[in-house]
This record gives sequence, structure tokens and C-alpha cells, in this order.
Amino acid sequence: MSKDINLDIFCIGNAIVDFLSRTDDSFLNVNKISKGTMTLIEADQAETIYAKMGPGMAMSGGSAANTIAGFASMGGKAGYIGKVANDQLGNVFRHDIQALGVKFDTAALEEGAPTARSLIFITPDAQRTMCTFLGACVWISPTDLDIEMIQNAKVTYLEGYLFDRARAKQAFRKAGEVAHAAGKKVSLTLSDPFCVDRHRDEFLDLVQNHVDILFANEQEILSLYKSQKFDEAVYNVREHCEIAVLTRSAKGSMIVTQDQVIEIPAEPVAEVVDTTGAGDMYAAGFLYGLTQGKPLAECGRIAAIAASEVISHLGGRPQRDMAELLREKKAV
Repeated sequence: MSKDINLDIFCIGNAIVDFLSRTDDSFLNVNKISKGTMTLIEADQAETIYAKMGPGMAMSGGSAANTIAGFASMGGKAGYIGKVANDQLGNVFRHDIQALGVKFDTAALEEGAPTARSLIFITPDAQRTMCTFLGACVWISPTDLDIEMIQNAKVTYLEGYLFDRARAKQAFRKAGEVAHAAGKKVSLTLSDPFCVDRHRDEFLDLVQNHVDILFANEQEILSLYKSQKFDEAVYNVREHCEIAVLTRSAKGSMIVTQDQVIEIPAEPVAEVVDTTGAGDMYAAGFLYGLTQGKPLAECGRIAAIAASEVISHLGGRPQRDMAELLREKKAV
């Protein structure tokens, strides 16, 4: 990549195709699926569960990929690294993200595991529950990194789910090192409370020593610090990174720095249909505002608007032109 091309953000994440279906709590209970979280499954489990799913829809997904899709829709310049296989789902994922204007040139996996897929169940309360087969995702490695792309991005955004496999974890850490060496910011999303439980010590080290901008929901930040009270977790995190962005669903969100705590109300929405991608889109909006030089409170409002759009329909990516929506809301 030419060095004269500058990016606002660069994301590294699990490249996944989502299969979404409406269901009820009894389906989750019968199949022993933990509601509201992401559970890793193997290929045979994916086939078994998929066979039991009701009618649904398929679309490109992945947490960081959803974030970058939203960011690009707002008008931001973005790059992405994620591993897909050279198969039908991989081609769909590649087409979708490149069609948004995102720079995505990661070589496809030619042999072995297929492209990752996530089976997402939407219950009547709009909660999303995910069973994810990582497939080709786990084969991302430091050799897949585009060093120039990272060096040219204002913020490198890292998906916490990557920590579930050693090879991807190495790429994760190297990307952060390259970004900081170039004088740029590193951002991390904790992704899921169960993910935090699995990697708490490593996440704590990252937050305290390597991350500038942290994204977490209430359950994730409580898990990180093993806190019973949200205020206690806020007190801890404000000493550990430059900016912590904490989402609390209908309670809104909180932007925490060493000097201030800014509360952002949730943006009204007529009906919450599906919470898939809510945190991803919040991160997209916040990072868009930040990379455009907006004050933190304005970044939070843009983020809240972005999250409200994605929870109003099925799927984790926006269905509106986000740049147009932000102009309508007088947020930019």
C-alpha cells in the first residue's frame, strides 16, 4: 500500500458470515445454549445446530467487521484484516466489505477450514445469542498484517474475540506494537463477558499497559475487574487507559477518562428488534467522531445514534446510509 494513503481506522477481527433466526428461550434451554453470549462450537456442532434453526437470513458479520462497515458508511476511511477461506461464504464476505470502500486484501485460506460462521438466535426480548464456528478465522497470523496500513491509521482497533486462538493473538499483539511505534492509538473491544472470563489476566495487562481506547459493555467491565458494582469498575478503569467507553443498553453509556466522566443518554428507538451489533456500531460511531476531531461528548452522541439504527432491525450492520442519518440528526 502506498504510504501517501492515510486511514482513519484499521481493524483486525474474525471474518464471519452470520446466520440469524428468531427463536425463543425454550430452544436455547433445550439445546443448552447460554443466552446473550457467544459460545465457540466446532464444525459438527455447527451443522447440528444449523439443522435445527428455523427460517432466517444470512449476511456478512464479525464484530470488528461490523464496526468497520458502520464506520465506512459514515464516510470514514478504513482498512481491515480478517481470514476467510477461498469458498462461497468467503467470497461473499470479501465482496460485502470491499463494496463499502474498505481496504481488505488479506489472502484467503486455500486449504483446510472453511470460512467462519455464527449462528445467531434472536429471542422476543431482542437479545442475541451466538454459537460461532471460527473455521478459517483462527488461521490469521502476524504474516497477514499489512504493516503500512497499520502505520497509516489513526487508530488500530482490535477485537477481543481474537484472543481465543494463539496464532490470532500473536497478530493482535504485533499490530498494537506497530501502531504505537508509529505514534498512533490502539483500541480494544472486550467483545463478550465469557471472553473476558477466559482471558482476564491478559486483558488486564493490555488495558493497563497497551490500550489507549477501551470499549466494553457493563457486563464485560464488571467481569474484567471482578466487580459487583459498576461504579467500582469505573473507578478502576479510569486509572488504566486514556479513554474507556462503557455501554449500558437502555441506560445509555459512559465515557471515562482520568479527568472526567461523561454520561451519554441512549438514543430513542421506536422498537428494539435485535441487539446484534449494538456495541459494534457504538464503537463505529465513537471512533468516527474521535478521528474527525470531535469532542468526547459529541463522539458519544454519534455512537448512540449509530447503535440505535442497528438495533431497529435484524442484523449487525446498518441498513441506512449512516452519513445521511448523522446529518439528519445534526450530529456532524
